Amino acid sequence: MSAPSTIVLHQDDIGMCHGANLAFSELSAAGAITSGSVMVPCPWFSEAAEMARNNTSLDLGVHLTLTAEKRHYRWSPLIGASSASGLVDDEGYMWRDVASTRRNADPRAAAEEMCAQVERAVASGFDVTHLDAHMGAALAPEFCGEYLRLADQYEIPALMTRTLSAYGPNNHLAGVSEEQFAEFVQEARRMQIPIVERVLETDFGRPVSRPLSKGHYEGMFSAVASGEESGWYFAALHPNTPGEVETIEPEHSHVRTDEYRLFGSNEYIRWLKSGVVRTSSMRDLRDAMRRARRSR
Repeated sequence: MSAPSTIVLHQDDIGMCHGANLAFSELSAAGAITSGSVMVPCPWFSEAAEMARNNTSLDLGVHLTLTAEKRHYRWSPLIGASSASGLVDDEGYMWRDVASTRRNADPRAAAEEMCAQVERAVASGFDVTHLDAHMGAALAPEFCGEYLRLADQYEIPALMTRTLSAYGPNNHLAGVSEEQFAEFVQEARRMQIPIVERVLETDFGRPVSRPLSKGHYEGMFSAVASGEESGWYFAALHPNTPGEVETIEPEHSHVRTDEYRLFGSNEYIRWLKSGVVRTSSMRDLRDAMRRARRSR
């Protein structure tokens, strides 16, 4: 009999704004979020780092960031906004989409930027538990080698799925083949980086007119828990407290604030704690990875 599946309830986009940090702190304390990752180039990174430094129970990794997709709320690379790097648009900010980053960025500059983001996170003093990729950019063939190299260097998991189609935000990686991705999965396995079965993601296509249902998440998580494929699953969630995010991201803010309200509700937390799904954290995955490496 196979072992039961385990789901990491992960909050993306921490550090993007104050409301993302508040949501992470509150929902982690409630048990509704088990891990999260921070966008180091973003304005509210330092607050998130301070929170994780002062509260060591928080499980925080680095959401490697090579895009700045908002209309008016933008950020630039840590290594500088040089046009020679290809990392920035005409305004000096990171490109708005992954396709533009792939088309323009010098892979050596992208590698330097990703390294700088991890180094700043480590230098800020919190326990960095893992790496993952904002909008999937670091998984592109041009950048994935450095993504895995950093994970290998720091002995932390880098979010990788067994196939490209199993990675939720893969719509940003148009033109990348399963064969190309498989080469990096093989390299990750060689490094003993754990492979996630599938990424489940927030539905950013949900209109305001369709209320967020607790049943949606119950169904999604329960289906994984009762499925035939055992292993680790990763839920890429995006809760955010109301206030500033409505201005930052007017077209999708309801998706984020509705998740915050739902995940913090007593009814949802009671269901989550009932044991229907088995949850874990990226810190658990990191510790398992390090034990496996020590036993080689």
